[in-house]
Amino acid sequence: MPAPADRLEYLRARLDAFATERDWDQFHNPKNLAMALAGEVGELLEHFQWLTLEEAASLPPATRREVALECADVLLFLIRLADKLGIDLAASADEKLDLNALKYPVEKSRGVATKYDKL
Repeated sequence: MPAPADRLEYLRARLDAFATERDWDQFHNPKNLAMALAGEVGELLEHFQWLTLEEAASLPPATRREVALECADVLLFLIRLADKLGIDLAASADEKLDLNALKYPVEKSRGVATKYDKL
């Protein structure tokens, strides 16, 4: 399996070709993509609304597949948005993890869900 950054690049290129073939680039500006991303996150959340913690953790196979496809929609719109803005998602994720490690040192944050400015 390719490295995560290579996999993201593969998906980015595939998405670009998909949109180009359909002449959708004209609609894929950062504002529209961010709004579409928010809509897809809403569709993902609908699958969990009103479930107990136990139900959410053990979705039936059909629902789990629907959730997987909604997760894919979120990922694809995020990749497309990042592409339009010239953002390297893998590099940005690495940077964010490094920043979070500084904000949430293990000795202060292990086992607690407290925001970093309250640790």
